[in-house]
Amino acid sequence: MTFAHPLPWWGFLLAASAVGLVSWLAYRRATLRPGRRRGLAVLRAVTLLLLILFLMRPIRTAEEGTRDAVVPILVDTSRSMSIADANGAARIDRAREVLTRELVPLLGPKFRVEVLAFGEDVRATAPAALAPTDRRSSISRALAVVAERYRGRPVAGIVLLSDGGDTAETSASADEAETPPVFTMGFGSTTAAGDREILSITAADAVLDDSRIDLAVSAVSHGRGTEPLAIRLLENGRPLEVRRVTPSADGVPVHQVFQVSPARGSATVYTVDVPVAPGELVPENNTRSTIVQPPSRVRRVLFVEGAPGFEHSFLKRAWATDTGLEIDSIVRKGKNDQGTDTFYIQASRSRSDALTSGYPQRLEDLFAYDALVLANVESGQLTKAELDATRDFVARRGGGLLVLGARSFGTPGLLDTPVEDVLPLQLSSRADDVLPASSSRGMNLVSLTAAGEAHPVMQLGSSRDETRKKWAAAPALASVSPLGGARPGATVLAVTAGPGGTTRALVAVQRYGEGRTMVFTGEAAWRWRMLLPSSDRSYDTFWRQAVRWLALPAGDPIALTVPAGASPGESIAVQAIVRTASFEPQPDASVDLFVTSPDGRVERLRAAAASGGTRKPGEYVARFRPEQAGVFRVSAEARRGSALLGSAATVLLVGGSDPEMSDPRLNAQFLERLARKSGGRVIAPGDTTRLPDLLAAGIPAARLSATRDLWHNGWSFAAIVMLLGTEWVLRRKWGMR
Repeated sequence: MTFAHPLPWWGFLLAASAVGLVSWLAYRRATLRPGRRRGLAVLRAVTLLLLILFLMRPIRTAEEGTRDAVVPILVDTSRSMSIADANGAARIDRAREVLTRELVPLLGPKFRVEVLAFGEDVRATAPAALAPTDRRSSISRALAVVAERYRGRPVAGIVLLSDGGDTAETSASADEAETPPVFTMGFGSTTAAGDREILSITAADAVLDDSRIDLAVSAVSHGRGTEPLAIRLLENGRPLEVRRVTPSADGVPVHQVFQVSPARGSATVYTVDVPVAPGELVPENNTRSTIVQPPSRVRRVLFVEGAPGFEHSFLKRAWATDTGLEIDSIVRKGKNDQGTDTFYIQASRSRSDALTSGYPQRLEDLFAYDALVLANVESGQLTKAELDATRDFVARRGGGLLVLGARSFGTPGLLDTPVEDVLPLQLSSRADDVLPASSSRGMNLVSLTAAGEAHPVMQLGSSRDETRKKWAAAPALASVSPLGGARPGATVLAVTAGPGGTTRALVAVQRYGEGRTMVFTGEAAWRWRMLLPSSDRSYDTFWRQAVRWLALPAGDPIALTVPAGASPGESIAVQAIVRTASFEPQPDASVDLFVTSPDGRVERLRAAAASGGTRKPGEYVARFRPEQAGVFRVSAEARRGSALLGSAATVLLVGGSDPEMSDPRLNAQFLERLARKSGGRVIAPGDTTRLPDLLAAGIPAARLSATRDLWHNGWSFAAIVMLLGTEWVLRRKWGMR
């Protein structure tokens, strides 16, 4: 006998001493005769010692013979095993042939062979019943199930027959699983010759307006050289555009960006496909779909300016033409006779009362906005509490902050305030003066960085070349505030030239907490509107994109998160985040989810508080399993007692892609890594004769790993119950409670 979790001798001695002390103290003050007191203390000590022994898990090594060593043979029965590229036969047929003609006759006389099929689950089966019908496969989960299934029995090794595809929803890495040696046999071709595939389709964030979305598409063709691909785009099943793209070489992916205009007010499904060619290996991966959700509401922006100026009027007009934005503004006019600041306020009636003091005083009033613009705001204009609230607006609420205007960066400015750390550029290393305008063409002109050319804020044209040309045509700014360098994690999108050709950051952005921040160091950007032709909308486009990008991450107090894509039959996790109006988590809410399937059937779920991992208070999770493809609508209602806290809604596309048929090539590298990590080998389907010897070498280790728990039985439980019961009966008999 030994212990699975042994204590060192000094640890056991210390535990035994503690047990003796606790047992003696338990009855030290009892008004009993000494013999009875000692008897009860001994019963208590024996009970505690037994519990310690059980926690150490006493075990006995099994002594089974060689013939009793188990060899589970795992056969992949997912749909990808139906691909006919294993010497002209379907992968499952070739695996069945190897199993019945080679493996079972070789291993059966020497080991206890058990055939298990795995896909969505693991199950015992007969070779004749193997069929590639499972919608997903999880090699890592299958190995974990086998390890648990044969726990306590000698397992010489596991033989795995698969194409190496692992399309599990969530699982631990297969090569980290604690399993016996795994001997892998791969079925399928490593080239996927003759196959065309849509690799991905991704919808970019809508930062210009609600009518234009960029769809990034990737496709690949194997075994067809540089034959052009006809990529077709469909909107809700209706063809929109076809592009013929020529790959640079065989097997090299091609990339295209489509611009689409989804309908307002409803989700739109976009599908990209390539025609199925004669003799194509896997037609199922020629199509992918994604869903574009409509904006849940307009984005609310609070514009605070330290003094009236031209820029204020131009910015207001640019944002006012965007129907996806709602602008409230506060302009400090000066001081009254009492020396108090006065303000000019433009806001909706429901929010104007909270702005009478020049800034929202309550967090819930400030957090009602999605983005905040501070223009020429000096530190003295905002109190310490208001500056702290501004930082929390970005970090906790997830709002966007834009700071511009020379007064914001000069002395006193925002230096040494709680807002300084939020900004993407250093303020402390700057000079106090502002660069003057110059007749030099390089002075105060916009130059995009490499990051800026690809960033959505800076896009003025439909291509990078057009965007560069439009920025090159932008007139010079009046001046630029010379700030310090970018903070770690920040990105400079545009620069301009200073005296002597020195480079000054003009536009910089960064993530901060849950939100985003942006700095614009230029002055008189309204020149881009006045000095360019009236048809040029570069000024309006830039500022609208900037505010939309900043406001994009800002969610509502009640928010829903669903996977980007899912497949029928998959267990889908829906996460609800419940917060107060000041975005404090609500850990004691009750959350009901309503899932409406494409056929109109509604399923009601109760979300449970999330636990473990990176879960936070106020997060709730529920799972459902869709059995059909299509658009599912998910809504949530959060309550605290009988009071409704709020609601949220979103949509989910099920069946937009077929992960089981994506990249149909044999994943030989995965199978090789799995075998190597577990101590096994890769066995070619035609080279199985050496497998019995390799498995026999693992029998001694298998016998050592086959153990019996000596405590995990009814006798252990009965002993504890008997000891506790005896102590209780004696206590009652001798007048103790």
